[in-house]
Amino acid sequence: MGHGGERRRVQAYDGELGAAVARAQDGDEAAFAVAYRIVQPGLLGYLRGLVGDEAEDVAADAWLEIARDLGRFKGDSAGFRGWTATIARHRALDHLRRLRVRPRATTLEQDVLDLPGPQSTHDQALESLSTAHALEMVGALPRDQAEAVLLRVVVGLDGPAAARVLGKRPGAVRTAAYRGLKRLARQLGVQGGTDEGVTDGGPSTLGESK
Repeated sequence: MGHGGERRRVQAYDGELGAAVARAQDGDEAAFAVAYRIVQPGLLGYLRGLVGDEAEDVAADAWLEIARDLGRFKGDSAGFRGWTATIARHRALDHLRRLRVRPRATTLEQDVLDLPGPQSTHDQALESLSTAHALEMVGALPRDQAEAVLLRVVVGLDGPAAARVLGKRPGAVRTAAYRGLKRLARQLGVQGGTDEGVTDGGPSTLGESK
């Protein structure tokens, strides 16, 4: 597994999330509210990167679909995160098609980021994302890099799960995330790090895969 505060935060909620989803599928509305509370911050942060100020409206549409189709979901807590992110992404793309604009990474809310301390170049870049200036930098990344970073860091998906959301190979997503974090690290003036980074173990261990 990887290291860092974001991964530990995701792991800490995984047991609670899995149990809540199972109960919600049996009709427990309170359990659905628990699942919503756990997943919504990361999902909203991801959507803000795609549709900006329209994120809350798109998230509301996504949750309506999630609630409607919950009985058909099969999987664990990690699978649920990926499933909800896929639905949210489809709703975001529908919204953008209606507006005839392309997906964009704009701003992220500081309160959805619980990022690791400096341990490598990429970890230091991630920690620096808590600053407003660095968050603006995410918006300047190429779309594939920005979206890979959002899914890995904000939503908390591992490499294969992020790849399924994006409809890409895991190696391509790992590379996009690696390059995005490397570019952020360079722009932030982070020195002395190594190319060790994220593996499929978690969002704070992004590494390049050929």
